[in-house]
Amino acid sequence: MPRAVYVLALGIFAMVTSEFVVAGLMPRLADGLDATVPQVGYLITAFAVAMAVGGPFLTVALLRVTPKNALLLLFAVFLAGNVLAATATDYATMLVARIVTGVASQAFFGVAISLAVRLTRAETRGRAIAVVMNGLMLGTLLGLPLSTLVGERFGWRAAFWVISAIAVVAAATTLVGVPALARAEEEGGFRQELGVFRRPRLWLALSTSTLIIGATFAAFSYLNPILTELTGFATGTVPLLLIAYGAATVVGNTVVGRLADRHAVPVLAAGLGLNAVFLAGFALLAEVPVAAVAFLLGVGLVGVTMNPAMVTRVQRTGNARPLVNTVHSSFITLGVILGSSLGALAIDAWGLRATLWLGAAMAVLGLLTLLPDAGRRRPEEAPM
Repeated sequence: MPRAVYVLALGIFAMVTSEFVVAGLMPRLADGLDATVPQVGYLITAFAVAMAVGGPFLTVALLRVTPKNALLLLFAVFLAGNVLAATATDYATMLVARIVTGVASQAFFGVAISLAVRLTRAETRGRAIAVVMNGLMLGTLLGLPLSTLVGERFGWRAAFWVISAIAVVAAATTLVGVPALARAEEEGGFRQELGVFRRPRLWLALSTSTLIIGATFAAFSYLNPILTELTGFATGTVPLLLIAYGAATVVGNTVVGRLADRHAVPVLAAGLGLNAVFLAGFALLAEVPVAAVAFLLGVGLVGVTMNPAMVTRVQRTGNARPLVNTVHSSFITLGVILGSSLGALAIDAWGLRATLWLGAAMAVLGLLTLLPDAGRRRPEEAPM
């Protein structure tokens, strides 16, 4: 595996750590910005919406820039957003900072995944995508607790400064460790890039990704209250369970990456089926600690870990260029938004257990979106 692929994963790690930092520091941010906790919660929503909506537009603006230069420009925008967050004195400034970093993060995902594909042979692209996406998994496993620990001990501004420092290191490593490839010869302008979105099967593949992530985040967004109020774990135990969940995602992502190149659709089908079973089992046996932990780890193994297979399917249905990858990342972010927001509505109406049933139902819907591909042989490689 080229070393540059691991460098790209470091950049993703920085972006994901920034995405999650607000969730770990809500009370401190509320005090520091003279805001309420619900208002701080909207900073998470703003980041997600900025990723989903703004990321593709920034990617379009960078279509004629070489991949390495595009990454460095995105690091500069991302760093500016984090420095603005670290020095924010009011809520409005922090909101702008979160929007800036969200847009840059989404575009970075698209460019980084496309570059990883170009740097590797066809038969190892799934593994390369898994390596890059491990930056996301490690952001959940290590980035969130690290930024929370720093913020709790040294103040919330310190957390954003640490993330800025990680971004500087990642940018410097990218400058040295990523080859300066030219734009792919077959890449065209904006109209040509948009032409691929006329394919119905691409939209079907995008919807599958939304439902996979939505199913997982319907549960993940509310794991803390589920584990404490339904299962009965002490509050201090939950971080340890989340670390175990994060470790399961790293393992699952690595396994899926090795299978994605040859078996993308079967892997997605297996993952969705198992996720539906695990979420339903979690809902039924949430009060049983051993069962709850087993199902939690199961969701970790087959939830967001489907990313390499999801990316492989979308690239073969569309192409592996930055705009398709960024739009795909937007559909993944849409899954986060839908899973968490619909989960909140389900909890309000039927209680905490309902969001687990919602996740299981979304996983079943995701299985239905795979049916048109069930009888197909492996599709021909899309343009890279």
